[in-house]
Amino acid sequence: MRILIVTAGSRGDVAPFTGLGVRLQQAGHEVALAAHDRFAELVRGSGLEHRTLPGDPVELVRARTAAPSPEDARSVFAEFLDELGDGVVAAVAAGTDLLLTAFGPAPLSRLVAGGFGIPSIGVYLAPGVPTREFPPPGWPEPGQVSPADNLAAAREVLARTGSLHADVLRRLRTRFDLPAAAGEQAPPDDWPICHGFSPAVVPRPADWPVTTHVTGYWWPAPSPGWRPPARLVDFLQAGPPPVFVGFGSMTPSHGRLHAVVAAAVERAGVRAVVQSGWAELGPVGDDILLVGDLPHEWLFPRMAAVVHHAGAGTTGAGLRAGVPAVPVPVLVDQPFWASRLHLLGVAPRPLPLPELTAETLADALRSCLDRATYRDRATELARRVRAEDGPGAVLSLVTQIAPGG
Repeated sequence: MRILIVTAGSRGDVAPFTGLGVRLQQAGHEVALAAHDRFAELVRGSGLEHRTLPGDPVELVRARTAAPSPEDARSVFAEFLDELGDGVVAAVAAGTDLLLTAFGPAPLSRLVAGGFGIPSIGVYLAPGVPTREFPPPGWPEPGQVSPADNLAAAREVLARTGSLHADVLRRLRTRFDLPAAAGEQAPPDDWPICHGFSPAVVPRPADWPVTTHVTGYWWPAPSPGWRPPARLVDFLQAGPPPVFVGFGSMTPSHGRLHAVVAAAVERAGVRAVVQSGWAELGPVGDDILLVGDLPHEWLFPRMAAVVHHAGAGTTGAGLRAGVPAVPVPVLVDQPFWASRLHLLGVAPRPLPLPELTAETLADALRSCLDRATYRDRATELARRVRAEDGPGAVLSLVTQIAPGG
């Protein structure tokens, strides 16, 4: 069967689907992954077909950040979604029997799949279905709220998402001659959705539809032939395990961040591997090694602790490695994962980026390193998430939906 996975966004929105795609391919399916051209090498390097989606997520973030007003920022994103809709149509038209879609492009993907008369499945990296048990990712956390408030907040998030997609969905309906559908920003209860995180991290809410699953993580496919840079190996061997500092695809306009990281590393008395990332981090220090993109599955187990933006993929990689974390959330679902890490006992309280100082970061690092409970809990949790077979659960569902594929 020909399977197309559609995702949009940063590297963390793409990498987990390479592992999922490889597992489906190993089961005999033909798998293509539609993503931005920035990640074409990542997709092809895992042995999957890459299909192009328009737009550059780095430029999108920068353009939205530079927009002079919320209305202008909304216009920038609306234009991106309009191009993305055409990209999803082209990716499906290239040939597929089943569409798997990430949360971001899900409204577009569901409609396009319907237009082509093929089934679709949601493959989400963060909770994307309303529940009474917790607020939705991306919702400001006001403290203790009622189950009814949690449900209302999740429905409001879906409604906002739908309003952003309204124009492109209307255009695509006309293109495929489909009838208007009320509330199409939210999937129907019988639409199957798989969540690629561990039930040990976020237990499946009891009020989710029976077609909504929590499968376990989908780990990025290994990079064949990858070898660590010699200078990184030398740095690791030259002293005690360092800490990792990186903010992934975040592009914070905080010039002070370089000085904050450098001062915190010195104040905490640690060595650090700092990933420049989209934020172009460049702190200077005798005990700091700057690196570019590296496989987290190789690097994190060699760290004493990891400081990161608490994106879904990076959070999962840290949990898999069994090391304590210092979450520094910025936006969207990151505060949700940061709070979850603290709740799980593998991290101190989150340090939101705008409030980050050298003192708070150094204190959090020392807490991670000096309190054995963080590492003990991280080690225990790592055993559980490693034992799960997330891609296998998706494969089982795919087989049920298209047993003759």
